[in-house]
Amino acid sequence: MAIGLEHEFTYRAHLKPPMPFGKTPSGDRVFVEVTGGDLEGKRLRGKFVGGGGDWLALGEDGFGRLDVRAQLETHDGVFIYVTYVVGLLQLTEGVQRVLGGGAGTDFGDQYFRTCPKFETGDARYAWLNQSLFVAEGRILKGPVVEYKVYRVT
Repeated sequence: MAIGLEHEFTYRAHLKPPMPFGKTPSGDRVFVEVTGGDLEGKRLRGKFVGGGGDWLALGEDGFGRLDVRAQLETHDGVFIYVTYVVGLLQLTEGVQRVLGGGAGTDFGDQYFRTCPKFETGDARYAWLNQSLFVAEGRILKGPVVEYKVYRVT
């Protein structure tokens, strides 16, 4: 069987401005809190709930290393834990502009890729536990991050 990608859903996470920790051994560390958002797909719909965010490390090479944890609640009341500690955000001029209040970026304007992992105990969504995912992102005014999430087939 050949490896392929199937678009499963798109989600948007609304963010607070970054909280800086300064230069750490991992780089300049900031925390970006998720304040809400939504997820839409053929098999999954929901919203972000509870605390969550990105403990982003800003490297001297012009890339941010993602470290995200958040919770989703589906339209039918199931909670799903999402995390990705494998992800890169290219800190282009466009990314810097939107973080400063400017217009958003588009997919492909910067290298913004992740490997999200989803966990739930509900049998209806067991396919999330048993699949690998990759995603491409962009940053919208707000700031809001938007990801197109693909299941590796």
